[in-house]
Parts: sequence; structure tokens; C-alpha cells
Amino acid sequence: MKKLIVDFITSFAIVLVVAAVVSFLYSLIVHGAGTIDWETSFRLAIILGIVLPLTQKRGSKGKEE
Repeated sequence: MKKLIVDFITSFAIVLVVAAVVSFLYSLIVHGAGTIDWETSFRLAIILGIVLPLTQKRGSKGKEE
């Protein structure tokens, strides 16, 4: 359980930073105003922060058996 929480926090932080940078660059290039879409960035970070560690754990559990 502890490893799952650490994996969640790590995935959450990485996805949040990447999503913020991508949304900033997109708005800068397309609209000419560099703004970060924090709502979408946090939504993606929460979703992928949960899903990625669970799929990794499920995949490694299948290899052990």
C-alpha cells in the first residue's frame, strides 16, 4: 500500500507538470496568450495518478504468477 501511495504522488506530480506545460504552450502558440489551464491539468493528474500505478501493479502481479 505504501508503494502505491508513493507511485500515486510521483505520477501525480509528473503529470501535473507536463499537463501544465503543454496547456501553456498550446495557449501561447494557438491563442497568443500563455495561460495554464489548471482545471484540466489537475483533472488529468488525478486520473492518471490513480490509473498508472494500478495498471503497473496489475501488470507486475500477472508476471509473478
